[in-house]
Amino acid sequence: MTQDEAVAAEAGKRPEDESGSGVVTAFGRQLKLLRIRAGLERPEFGKRVGYAGQSVASFEQGRRIPPPTFIDQADEVLDAGGVLKALKEEVARAQYPAFFRDAARLEAKAAAICVYGLYAVPGLLQTAAYARAGFQQERPLLDDEVIEQGVSARLARQEIYDRRPAPLLSFIVDEAVLRRPIGGRPVLYDQLEQVQRIGRKRNVEVQVMPLDREDHAALGGPFTLIDTAQGQRIAYAEVQGDSRLYTGQTTVRELEARYGIIRSQALTPRETSEFIEKLLGET
Repeated sequence: MTQDEAVAAEAGKRPEDESGSGVVTAFGRQLKLLRIRAGLERPEFGKRVGYAGQSVASFEQGRRIPPPTFIDQADEVLDAGGVLKALKEEVARAQYPAFFRDAARLEAKAAAICVYGLYAVPGLLQTAAYARAGFQQERPLLDDEVIEQGVSARLARQEIYDRRPAPLLSFIVDEAVLRRPIGGRPVLYDQLEQVQRIGRKRNVEVQVMPLDREDHAALGGPFTLIDTAQGQRIAYAEVQGDSRLYTGQTTVRELEARYGIIRSQALTPRETSEFIEKLLGET
């Protein structure tokens, strides 16, 4: 571990997040300059945009990542002429760990997504409590503020369900994932209910890979297939905070084949719904 990595770990932050924090810091400085130019104190400005003065201070100091709605409101209240709005996309990307930012950008605009979850419920299906429990268990320990930013970012990804035209989403989740009580039994119960709720959407299919299957074509780990609006298919794989996007046809086709096979090996969406109802009764 380098000295920089050690300092970042001790502070409860990921060292690879520094480039993202730079964008947030720059936004905060710009926001403060525009607020001062407008002659507004933090409490007064906060009232106009619907945020407490303490929240405004956190945004200005780069300690919190401002949501898109705040940026839009701040730009109008401060008569910034689009200066703050121009940074909105970069600020939004900064809320994700560096290793996931490119994947998050592709995911947000995808025409279709196929996700295989082996270790935890996929982020697009997670409740806030489940996501928070996962971040709390990371080592080295993360600061509370970093955890809350992570939870907000994960939930922000779920805006994909409100997109029109709606993307096609397929999830295959290992049974062990749905039995693992991350955060405790009440958290797991709510998480199972959320999987059921999202799985009922017309553009979403959720399937469970049962533990008793003798055949399993994807024991190599979780992965995601992303179809862009331009017709390109990209694969994404992540393990232990290290990730990679694959665009080469050979690797993408191999993962496509694996997904197709486990899709046929898993329970159907209807069988999955019945299976989760059974789990809810046991939890």
